[in-house]
Amino acid sequence: MTTNSNITIGIDEVGRGPWAGPLLVSAVALDMNQSYEGLADSKKLTKHRREAIAPYVQRVALGIGLGWVNVPELDQLGMTKALQLGARRAYNQLPRDVADEADRIVIDGNIKMLDDLRATVMVKADAKVQAVSAASIVAKVARDSYMAQLSKLFPNYGFERHAGYGTKLHSETLNKYGIINGVHRQSFAPIKRLMGIMDAPTSDRKVEQTAGHIAEAAAADYLAESGYEIVVRNWRTSLCEIDIVARRNDDLYFVEVKYRETDQHGDGLAAITPHKLAQMKFAARTYLHDMTRTAEQCNPHLMAVSLSGNPPKVVDIVEINS
Repeated sequence: MTTNSNITIGIDEVGRGPWAGPLLVSAVALDMNQSYEGLADSKKLTKHRREAIAPYVQRVALGIGLGWVNVPELDQLGMTKALQLGARRAYNQLPRDVADEADRIVIDGNIKMLDDLRATVMVKADAKVQAVSAASIVAKVARDSYMAQLSKLFPNYGFERHAGYGTKLHSETLNKYGIINGVHRQSFAPIKRLMGIMDAPTSDRKVEQTAGHIAEAAAADYLAESGYEIVVRNWRTSLCEIDIVARRNDDLYFVEVKYRETDQHGDGLAAITPHKLAQMKFAARTYLHDMTRTAEQCNPHLMAVSLSGNPPKVVDIVEINS
């Protein structure tokens, strides 16, 4: 680090408004004694131009930090605290000497994401301050790349096209396939409405959740009595979940539990839609990847257990061709 350097750290975010996918805050440190070409507000650049400039920023920057905030964190914290968390994570990834010697920190927008005396907020800073322009480009390219990779896991949703934003295509796919846990922001009003819980009283949601847990316990007891070993219940990651993982001999079963208090509108197995089946397959693959020891030399199977009544009783059990 030269003694006559004039370091500015630019901070910008991408992904504040989408219905799906993570929030990303980027921090880029530049020596403002140097001149830089092509830096501008990422929204004013074409996708091709952003992707061409991002490697240039990687070369010339004194430091780059990416502060990812995943969907469960965002749903829990709310937007302002999530932005602050992302900014801290991004800033903490910068080289310590660069972060300590920076003369100023410029944050795009009107929210002071970082608690630092050097930090100032500036509306449209991504078009006025080169370090912020660089941060906006890096953030946009990184998040778009993440969403394109996500589209390979969930090809029906078009994430590579809309990046999680509330487009007509995204709305249509949501209505057809439903939400993806850990991907769609359940604290956002459009997703809440789709889930049918916008106006549901808290007490009603608690009753529904409690009934679901009781049904899962009943399904686990039924499987155990039928000779299955219960490996784990309610296995979860940020992207998927499995109600029950059970084992019998050399077979490993990934079990979806479906409960309806009455069977007036059909049993719970009717809820195993093509979308739900795709989710079950993805969750099973994720489990097998993460739990290789547990799953070693086991043949994987998908299973659905349907329960009804109060208290819940198993009415059907189906092994699904995977």
